[in-house]
Amino acid sequence: MTIHWCGTGLSAIPGLRRLIENGHDIVVWNRTAAKAKEAVGDIAKDIRSFDMDAITTATQEGDIIVSMLPGEWHVPLAEMCIAKGANFISSSYIAPEMLALDAAARDAGVVSVNEVGLDPGIDHLMAHHLVADYRASSAYDASNDISFISYCGGIPKQPNPFRYKFSWSPLGVLKALRSPSKSIKNYTELNVARPWDAISTYDAPLPTPESFEVYPNRDSLPFMADYRFEDSWRVKEFVRGTLRLNGWTEAWSEVFTEIETLAGPEGDARLKEMSDGFWRDNAYEAGEPDRVVLCVGLKAEKDGVPVYDKTYVMDAWGDERGTAMARLVSIPVSLAVEAVANRQIGAGVHPAPHDPKLVSEWLAEIDTLAQHLQVVDHLA
Repeated sequence: MTIHWCGTGLSAIPGLRRLIENGHDIVVWNRTAAKAKEAVGDIAKDIRSFDMDAITTATQEGDIIVSMLPGEWHVPLAEMCIAKGANFISSSYIAPEMLALDAAARDAGVVSVNEVGLDPGIDHLMAHHLVADYRASSAYDASNDISFISYCGGIPKQPNPFRYKFSWSPLGVLKALRSPSKSIKNYTELNVARPWDAISTYDAPLPTPESFEVYPNRDSLPFMADYRFEDSWRVKEFVRGTLRLNGWTEAWSEVFTEIETLAGPEGDARLKEMSDGFWRDNAYEAGEPDRVVLCVGLKAEKDGVPVYDKTYVMDAWGDERGTAMARLVSIPVSLAVEAVANRQIGAGVHPAPHDPKLVSEWLAEIDTLAQHLQVVDHLA
């Protein structure tokens, strides 16, 4: 079995190096082979220039393809895997086109694991742990009122006037700000066209409590099924969102004003221009530490009184191992590679696993990557 790791961008390297150091048979593919050699040439024995024909020819039945490439490559690579009897892994959200491959993947005995990075990824593991813990607790009652939050953000360890720094192209951040979101607030579906219209304050239960700005991101509602919420549960709040430093809204107010007016090809061109400027002016300097904060909480109330209230809290920052973002995105991907290689995940299209053994093992590994990881029991 060969692992074909495609893409050696900023968020890919720690997981790739971990697999190579663990003795796996790895072929490294990158659109520019020279850049891949700069990143892992000291330990990678087989580095090739990526193109679809070349990797299709090289892929054998039972191989594993890892895509750390831009999102438009995921589905074509997954389709190729199904045709060749190989397996597929990415850290990205499961697009409808990827989900549509589920039946074909199952028929072919092919595993397609996605959403195994940071967010999505580690947040899913925390959610699975909390929901399973709640179900097993004496507090569980199908008639309880349930509140769920999941907030994640990559933020500068050393705050700057812009209240943010970019670890990769800002274009994705700008496009996300133009995307509507769905969540549940006060038992009612909340639809928000502009994220900055739904910004609120979240007090994170870190060892030194800290307040952040948060807002809903994407469509949270489908994740209730993945987190195994029952249809009969009374859901008071359910939100997956983005976390930012306090002051971010004010610092970005002119950005919000402008992107709201952009449309069509000219708007896309302006977004690219803005992205280039932000990358020039607000990228991390070499060796400058980034920071990642992730909080996932589940609360159950009976007659308005909390009976279960726990939050999984992670705080990580860049150190001598490199950026927090890179290791928290790519090392979970490497854990998924080993789980697929060990036949611990079945055929079909999947997000991060529910299996309690894998959840426990992966979170234990993540504990070594973050400077702080803890489950806070607010009722203790």
